[in-house]
Amino acid sequence: MVQAYVLITAAIGKVKQVAKEIRGLSGVKSMHVVTGPYDIIVLVETASLDALTNTVVEGIHKVKGVVDTNTAIVVEI
Repeated sequence: MVQAYVLITAAIGKVKQVAKEIRGLSGVKSMHVVTGPYDIIVLVETASLDALTNTVVEGIHKVKGVVDTNTAIVVEI
């Protein structure tokens, strides 16, 4: 299992719309609209790194209103 936090910047005025669409994507375990440098933080959980890449590139990046993302993969230490 692979987990990652995806930090999302949305276009001005599009946060609610982006959040609504992202909430329904496969692999999204939780989603929060936040203040600060990012607008939305999403916890994604997938079976593999390839599946994570697919969720981010083919899912999150294709949501209209997503301007930028920063993905932080969870590591066990």
